[in-house]
Amino acid sequence: MSDEKPFHNPFGKLAGMPGVPAPEPESRPMSEPQPAVKRGEARVARAVIHLERTGRGGKEVTRIDHLDLPPAELERWLKFLRSSLGCGGSIEDRSIVLQGDQRDRLVKVLSAKGVGKITR
Repeated sequence: MSDEKPFHNPFGKLAGMPGVPAPEPESRPMSEPQPAVKRGEARVARAVIHLERTGRGGKEVTRIDHLDLPPAELERWLKFLRSSLGCGGSIEDRSIVLQGDQRDRLVKVLSAKGVGKITR
């Protein structure tokens, strides 16, 4: 067993009182989250992220260029990004376009997805 401190249970002192269920066994520390890259999934070496407003009536969109993915894989990435970021999006000219300013959140999601270099 390691020398780590035990998990702090703020309700631990209530364990001996009547009507309180017995405490659960000692919990294990959470493991590091695994990257979202799956076996057989295409790895992307580079992504360029930028914000656009021109030609969109003042609305902001975040564009992701230089993914170099086939159209079917691009659709899968779009679906994953829309669900991960909770926004709408589409594909325009081999680029993924997401609604709103998603630049800060997108960097974290793309790095977890396995993109090698992310340029803003």
